[in-house]
Amino acid sequence: MNFRNTTIISLTGLLLTACMSAQKHRQDVTAGQGPSTFTLGKVQASVRKGMAQDQVISSLGAPNIVTTDKNGNETWVYDKISSEGAHSSSSGGGSLILFGGQKNAGAYETTQKTLTVMIKFNHSRQVQSIDYHQSKF
Repeated sequence: MNFRNTTIISLTGLLLTACMSAQKHRQDVTAGQGPSTFTLGKVQASVRKGMAQDQVISSLGAPNIVTTDKNGNETWVYDKISSEGAHSSSSGGGSLILFGGQKNAGAYETTQKTLTVMIKFNHSRQVQSIDYHQSKF
């Protein structure tokens, strides 16, 4: 291979790696982030009717709010709010300057999520019902 072919192949490689889309940046930023430790899936998989309160604490941890109704039965409320932000950017660098300009790409995303889980216990301190509400904005 001569010098000219090597140079063309090298410049082509630089151009392809320097031009990353905003969507690719977004994927790179969120890659490798595991799921939250408190999710609806975890609640549904680990809490069942008839479970004792200590088993619920072992699965989900302590509740945010504990209330008692007129019969003395407890309701536990787990209220989780999370905000996530991700930013990624790049510029075309020197390889694009050779062709008359520089190209920038980037992405920024912010997401807020809420998950409220209400677990009602009977007089034996066992799970009677599980209700939940989640939102994402």
